[in-house]
Amino acid sequence: MQSTDPISFSRDELARYHRHLVIPGFGEAAQKKLKAARVLVVGAGGLGCPLLLYLAAAGTGTIGIVDFDCVDESNLQRQILFTIEDVGKPKAEAAKHRLQLLNPYINIVTHCTRLTSANALDLLSHYDVVADGTDNFPTRYLVNDACVLSGKPNVYASVFRFEGQVSVFNYHNGPNYRDLYPTPPPPGMVPDCATGGVLGVLPGIIGNLQALEVIKVITGIGQPLSGKYYVFDALRFEGHTFKIAKRDDNPLTGLNPSITTLMDYDLFCGVTTAQDNIKEISPAALQQWKNNGIPFQLIDVREPHEYAIRNIGGELIPLSTLTDNIDKIRKDINVVIHCQSGQRSFRAIRLLQ
Repeated sequence: MQSTDPISFSRDELARYHRHLVIPGFGEAAQKKLKAARVLVVGAGGLGCPLLLYLAAAGTGTIGIVDFDCVDESNLQRQILFTIEDVGKPKAEAAKHRLQLLNPYINIVTHCTRLTSANALDLLSHYDVVADGTDNFPTRYLVNDACVLSGKPNVYASVFRFEGQVSVFNYHNGPNYRDLYPTPPPPGMVPDCATGGVLGVLPGIIGNLQALEVIKVITGIGQPLSGKYYVFDALRFEGHTFKIAKRDDNPLTGLNPSITTLMDYDLFCGVTTAQDNIKEISPAALQQWKNNGIPFQLIDVREPHEYAIRNIGGELIPLSTLTDNIDKIRKDINVVIHCQSGQRSFRAIRLLQ
């Protein structure tokens, strides 16, 4: 008699997953759940790389990768999926290539696009679990709200300098990100990893914990970090778990929900408003100023080590020292401030304004 079970394993798969299959309380039943699962990983960066590696190695049947960025040499300090040969390639595609070499028995789907309010609900509809490895507030709120509105668990992680956090949101209607942070901090109050840095090994530690929570959610083993928030201090090698309670004023799931659809999260987090008041100039226009003899002061607000690697001749005043060097900023000519991505430039201009 033929088995009616739609999930089965080849001889090679049985050999590959043998260490899982012999674990009491896990075994073939949990491995079948992994093979049937569809997980969307948002961000193939420092957290996404170890997360993707271990989900692929574990045998997660379908893994979606959302990332619009390309590999930069500065990523290689912590984004272990990539090599020097991947620099300049789309992260999602480079990650897919590496993961297929690791495990040819799973399906990798790439979404080389930015996750937005317009496409989030459609993307999430094809997956069972979402893992958020992003590094900015607009996308974190977007992922959270999209998961709540679509009924998907959100396995969350973040890192900064020497500290990492992990939690599981919206698991069986449990607390979500807005129960922890109902509203974002003011723009510029919390520096990102590009500004504040991150110890390269830390995303590996936290990304693996995130993968663990995804596997627990999929297979039903153990107790996921639902209603809990784990914080890891790498310098002291200490971890603390805090409880998260559901809030009555949560705009998504509280007593009087006010959010029923996705919003403009850049505007909600103050990003669009801050940038709309700031004039931009293209490299070509700046060169034209130079060719025409138009006077201007060029300020580079990156860190000294970044400046030493590559610079365009601007005066180095790191963002962290800007307020102590206000007297160096000219008031009689145009001032142009630049960095690598534009985030620190916007922050610098807000400080000066």
